[in-house]
Amino acid sequence: MTAHSCRDRLEQALARIADPKGEGACACLTVYGDTARAAADASDARAARGHSLGPLDGVIVSIKDLFDVAGEPTRAGSKILAEEAAPAAADAAIVQRLRQAGAVIVAKTNMTEFAFSGIGANPHFGTPGNPRDRRRVPGGSSAGAPVAVADGMCDIAIGTDTGGSVRIPAALCGLVGFKPSRQRVPTEGAFPLSKTLDSVGPIGRSVVDCAKADAIMAGEEFAPLEPIALAGLRFGLPEGLLLERLDDIVAPAFRAAVARLDAGGVRISREELLLLDDWVAANERGGVIPPEACGIHRDRLRRRGTDIDPNVRFRIERGCAVSEADLAEILRKRRRLVAAMDTRLAGLDVLAMPTAAIVAPTIAEVGDPKIFAVRNAAVLRNTSMVNFFDLCAISLPLSASLPVGLMLVARNGQDRRLLRIADAVMRLVAA
Repeated sequence: MTAHSCRDRLEQALARIADPKGEGACACLTVYGDTARAAADASDARAARGHSLGPLDGVIVSIKDLFDVAGEPTRAGSKILAEEAAPAAADAAIVQRLRQAGAVIVAKTNMTEFAFSGIGANPHFGTPGNPRDRRRVPGGSSAGAPVAVADGMCDIAIGTDTGGSVRIPAALCGLVGFKPSRQRVPTEGAFPLSKTLDSVGPIGRSVVDCAKADAIMAGEEFAPLEPIALAGLRFGLPEGLLLERLDDIVAPAFRAAVARLDAGGVRISREELLLLDDWVAANERGGVIPPEACGIHRDRLRRRGTDIDPNVRFRIERGCAVSEADLAEILRKRRRLVAAMDTRLAGLDVLAMPTAAIVAPTIAEVGDPKIFAVRNAAVLRNTSMVNFFDLCAISLPLSASLPVGLMLVARNGQDRRLLRIADAVMRLVAA
């Protein structure tokens, strides 16, 4: 977006959304033309007076379809909610903060129904085509978000990340996606998937864009990211599961990135993380997300199960098979494991790994429920570990024939430092 005034840039974004040859109709489910124009004009008026509300003033932002906007039902990618949900009484907390900061909210973006998969397919509202190859999925669950950014429909997209739903689409579409420490950004007014694990984060073209949006949503003052020297920093590569079964595009792209970091003076160590075995065991017992999702959707499942995306319905039903006692036990164990992982990572600056083990699958192949399940597990494997252990993480784009993400993971509360490291890493290795 190169035009000068905010209004000019907004009109370009709206034209891209409206272009019948583009992905706008599928990526953006609600378009806020009038309110966005008013916000853009207000931003231009402030700029003319030499006044700014901060780093997002006049920045064009989209929000995922699960954030409340006052006066309209919150669909969360579901035709049931589109029909049944009462209009939201107020804007979601992060929507209020974005508006107060002068952001121009242009649209609500498409998503996996109820935010429950990493693929990004939606049988009700369509699946937006991946910006690098329209025959492929964009990744999910924040599926419309990366398409809106990559196709110039907005500058920054806000999504949610419960098991990877910001980082996966960012990785599969060649963008930056940031999952903050969960407690920093309020989830009030965001339709829940898992009250324990839901996080709110941005997708953008740069680490700095993500840092600006993150600061505003967290209610913090944004300060420019101070440069950090990579030489001497300690990057751990997790041995075993998280580096296994990488596809033929992801594996060499990741190896090349590690070689560049090594050449840049980063101290790279192979780390055996025995706690990952406990995480796998917890998931085998049902995990956290499926039973919490069942608690939210049990009545809907009973009344209108056939109107739910079958891939999503299957995962909710699996959660309904986990007893309340078993969920309570998993959550108790998780609290112990979170503390243990925090201690384990104390000697490292970040963990580094591919964001997803595979590149974006084709829309056609995930039409088969069996293939869908396998691909979904492959894209979620590395990212979901971060949510379970209550860490923060960012996905950076790597150069390859299809988009690949490099994920950097840090301890809870280390967000600011992680963003500084990521900004330096992106200059060194990114596409």
